[in-house]
Amino acid sequence: MTIMIDPKLEARIREKAEAEGLTVSAYVERLVSADQVAEEELESLALEGLSSGPPIEVGPGYWEEKHRRLDEQLKRTGTR
Repeated sequence: MTIMIDPKLEARIREKAEAEGLTVSAYVERLVSADQVAEEELESLALEGLSSGPPIEVGPGYWEEKHRRLDEQLKRTGTR
């Protein structure tokens, strides 16, 4: 497959590939593979969230309570 890309981007890709001891083709294949893995992980996390329990109503009160509990936790641990 042949693709046309901006010469500056091509130079950067070649530089990165060489720095990692890869051909440009192998470097691009690795990028595409990593992108696919990330997409699958994101889909898995979304499905996990959907099946994690009944939905909850999130509004200003929810975030205020969340913030209050986080403040308490930070005070207890002295992390602030």
